[in-house]
Amino acid sequence: MFKTKILDELSGKVGEVLASGPAKDVEKNVRALLAQGFSKLDLVTREEFEVQSQLLARTQEKLAALEARIAELEARASADAATPRSPAGELG
Repeated sequence: MFKTKILDELSGKVGEVLASGPAKDVEKNVRALLAQGFSKLDLVTREEFEVQSQLLARTQEKLAALEARIAELEARASADAATPRSPAGELG
């Protein structure tokens, strides 16, 4: 999608500049060269990028919730450890 759109735009501009007969060969060569260059790049579409962004946002929310829960559990554990306990055999 993304690659095709850029190639079409560049192809159109090259076609406008070189409107003569041999220009068609140049246009095809430039288009092929650009397609080859883009295929070597590790590009993603905007849609794929948006999906990954949403996934990352959900993961960050879950991580924040888990960190808060751990902090709460650690606070409870330290509060329980700080509470004095009476010896086992004594009645109060």
